[in-house]
Formats: sequence, C-alpha cells, structure tokens
Amino acid sequence: MPSHFTLLDAPTRYLFFTGKGGVGKTSVSTAVSIALADAGKKVLLVSTDAASNLDEMLGIALRNHPVPVPGVPGLMVLNIDPEAASQNYRARVIEQMGTQATAEEVDLVREQLSGACTTEIATFDEFSQLLSEGGRDFDHVVFDTAPTGHTLRLLSLPKAWSGFLKGNDRGASCLGPHSGLKMQEQLFNRALASLNDASLTTIVLVARPEAGALNEAARSSDELRELGLSHQRLVINAVFKAQDPRDAVALAIEALGQKAMQEMPQALKRLAADVIPMRPVDSVGLQALRALLSPSPTEVPAAALEAPDFAHQKLSALVAELARGERGLIMVMGKGGVGKTTIAAAIALGLVKLGKSVHLSTTDPAAHLAVTLDGEIPGLTVGRIDPKAETQKYVDKVVAAKSAGMTPAEKDLLMEDLRSPCTEEVAVFHAFSHVVSQARSAFVVLDTAPTGHSLLLMDATGAYHRQMVREFEGKASGRITTPLMRLQDPDYTKIILVTLPEATPVSQAAALKEDLQRARIGTFAWVVNKSLLASNTRDPLLQARLNSERRQMERVQALAQGRFYLIPWAATPPVGAKALGDLLEP
Repeated sequence: MPSHFTLLDAPTRYLFFTGKGGVGKTSVSTAVSIALADAGKKVLLVSTDAASNLDEMLGIALRNHPVPVPGVPGLMVLNIDPEAASQNYRARVIEQMGTQATAEEVDLVREQLSGACTTEIATFDEFSQLLSEGGRDFDHVVFDTAPTGHTLRLLSLPKAWSGFLKGNDRGASCLGPHSGLKMQEQLFNRALASLNDASLTTIVLVARPEAGALNEAARSSDELRELGLSHQRLVINAVFKAQDPRDAVALAIEALGQKAMQEMPQALKRLAADVIPMRPVDSVGLQALRALLSPSPTEVPAAALEAPDFAHQKLSALVAELARGERGLIMVMGKGGVGKTTIAAAIALGLVKLGKSVHLSTTDPAAHLAVTLDGEIPGLTVGRIDPKAETQKYVDKVVAAKSAGMTPAEKDLLMEDLRSPCTEEVAVFHAFSHVVSQARSAFVVLDTAPTGHSLLLMDATGAYHRQMVREFEGKASGRITTPLMRLQDPDYTKIILVTLPEATPVSQAAALKEDLQRARIGTFAWVVNKSLLASNTRDPLLQARLNSERRQMERVQALAQGRFYLIPWAATPPVGAKALGDLLEP
C-alpha cells in the first residue's frame, strides 16, 4: 500500500468525490478537506446529497451557508438544502418579473415553480454559484456528492442547461419564464467551463474493493468522460488485510478484496489511485477522520466481543408475512450501497415461489437489477424506470396531445420547452405513478434509488398530490386517489428500510423513517444486511468492527419495534436465482 495519500500532493481547486452508495465518499471527502485545512489551506466542503450525514461525522449542525468546523481552522462546511434553494430561486424569478406583472401572472409563475424540476434547477443553481464566484474566498472547494446516478445527473446539467438556453429566450416552462433562466446562462456556462478544465477540477471516483463498486466506478468514469470531465482519480476505501492467518472469515474477506482489485476494469487501472486500509472504528469525529488517510495503522481497541443476542428473524419470515396479502406495493428503501437491489430481488423471488404474481422494478438511475437476477425467473416480470426512455415517451405524448392545430412557430416553441432538462424529472414521476398503480392487482416490488434521490421523488409525489387536491376541490375531491394517498395507505404500501450494521447507514435510515413519517408514510420493517456478528471471526480488526456493529444492531432493534430481519455476511455475493433463494432459507 502507498505510504501516503497522493491526491494531497497537487490537489486542484475543485474536487468532486463520487461513487456507488456506501463506499465512503463522505468519509474520504471530509478527511481530505481536513487534511487540506490542516496544511494551511482555506477549504469549503459542500454536500450535494439530500441525505448527507456530514453533521454526524463532524458533530455540527449543517446549514445552507458556510459554517466553521470547530477544531479545524480554515475549514467551513455547507449543505445545499434543496428546500431552501427552491425558496430562494422562486423569490428571484418572481422578482425578475418586475412591477408590471399582474397578480394572475405572478400566481401562474408561482404554480409553475412548485414542482420537483424547480428543486433540481435551484440546487443546480447554487452548485453553479459555487463553481464560479461562490468559491472565490477558498483555496479548495470539495464536493461530497450523492450516489453515482444522481451525481451524473447533476454533473450533466451544466451542459444540458447551457444547450437548452442557447438562443432560447421565448415562452415559459415548468421553471417559469425563460427570460428568468436566461439571466443564469452565463453562470451555467462558467460552471461548465470550470468542470471541463483539468487544471481546476478533479473527479475522484471512490470505491471499495468489491466487484460491484469498482464496476460502477468504471461505468461512471466512461460517462463522465463523455461529459468532458476527463481529469479523474481513483480511491479504493476500506481495503482489509487479515491479521489472524487462522481466521477463515478474515482470509475470505481479504481474498475477495484482492481479487476485485486485480480484476477491476482497465479504465480504472489507468487512473492515478490511492488505497485506504480498513480502520477498526467508524469515521465519526475529528480523531477518526484525521486517522483515515494516515499511513500509520490505527491501533485496534482491546475490547472483548460480546455475544450477540438479538430478537431478529430471517428474510423468509418477512416474505411469508408479506405474502398474506394478494397484492400491494413493496418499496425497498435506504442509503446507497446497503443492498437494496439484492433485498428487493430476493423478496420478489420469495413471493413468486409462494405463488404470487410479482412485478419487480427499479427507480435507480444506476439500475443493477439485471446483474443481480442474472437471468429470467419464471413468474417474475422485471422492469425499469429508464429516465431517457420515459422522457421520450412523455415528450411524444405531450406533442400528440397539444400539437394538433398549432402553427409551425407554436410547435417549435413547444419542442423548445420539452427539451428542458426538467422534463426528465416530470417523466420519471409519471412512470413512478404508473408503477404504483400496478399494485392494485398484483405485487409490485420497487427497488428505489439511494435515499436522497428517492426523497426528491417523494417531493414530486407530494407536489402532484397538492395540485390535484386544489384542482378537484369542491368538485370530486372525494373520488381522486393520488400516488401519495396510495403510499400513505398501509394496506396498499409496505416500506422496507434496508441498512448495514454501521453508524452512517443506520443514521440515514432513521432519518429517512422520520422524513416518511412527516409525509404520513409508515415503515413496515427493517432489514439489516451483511451482518458479521454470527460469523465467529476472531480476527482483531474484525472484532473491533463487530463491537461497533453490535451497537448499531441495538439502535435498529429499538427503531424497528419488533420488525427486524437479519441477513448474514456471505463470502459470495448473492447473484442469480439460486444465491437469492439461499437468502430465503427458513
């Protein structure tokens, strides 16, 4: 392993950390920010993840403006709050309309700015500010981004919006008057220039020594190059080395990691890379974060491992309980990298084996269902909400409905509006609504995107519900059923929260549960994936990790209130019908 973290030798002004959920992007980006600040640099650490846990790691309350980090002179942290960004954006657009605008025109624009696309463009607007004048007071701006699919969407927006606005200053869209957006065109162009400048921006792909994480990093690398972001590096986090040569579990974990790194795609092998060894403690607090990038091994705490004693059940018991119904929506949710796709696929397979009609789908832009299933399963239909395909279907539908009788100029204006990047968000929501409605006659198991992206989809669902209630108020409001109403119905929808037995995934799952509760959506059950507690390992490093795991199990036990299901760690990833079936053993 390298003796020091080479990324710190010549860091660019902007550093973007991205990768599959659960690989440690937040830990690594925060540790890099602290190291830069400790070296005397002025650093701004920015989270673009709606489900960020930076506050837990640093022990401070995050704000949508820079706040100092106690104990780290020179480091400030900012969280791009989508809700606050949307409010600021709406106020600016309405102000741009001027005093000549009528009350009706202002109300129309305010309505246009109430959807999920406004949240996206408002978040992107703040992101663009930081890539230009917003970061001028800092030597480095470090971005801790959401999991891969959402980050690719964010990084594609400068190019998408710049192209959309070029020569387009007419009409209105779901983001209000184009003239309001036109004011931002120079800002978007500067953001695009900064991203494409290798002397200014580095994309840091973070992965773990696992085939899935490394393959996703390679795919991301290719897609980012297509966007013009070619200055990339690789960080492989949590590389394990067995300390007890007699421990079969430890040796298996080390061998899997080494095999994954040896066989990683050539696209990654060509990148400059850093390797971070697995640490015995969670990356919470300044001491642990400073130790993360240290070339010296972290001292393993001398603590005896307590025997596990948890009132939990196996996944087969959860499937049996779900199968008591004849239909319904089962949404599998959680932080990226916790195994949502595996759990969703296993639940769907279990229901099929019990004679149920099942449709399995995903809202995740990264879409791993096909890889996990590794073949067709009789009785199971599989789908995917593909953003590009859904956008084209939505555009075709709108054009067919509205273009009849239009003049050529009016059709051109309609097509300009539909080329707006926010059209994708609207199209994905419509597809999601259709999938939700399918559960009226069968079981629908939905593998959702990582937490932050799913929350934005929930926001769109809530906005649509409020719009429908307003439109039908006093007419037929008692007869409408919106997607949100179906999600709030515990007989129709079952939410399964998936987590790993680690501090960050459990904290984010707990926060997700609270967010769902505020939307009056209940949680049906919790699944803890990849537990090592029952493995009987005696390796000192793993034992130190297991004491932390035990504390997280206790938290889940309290949060789950009796519905707590455990899946043990396995040396072979559960891919294909047989391996998924093994997860369902009674």
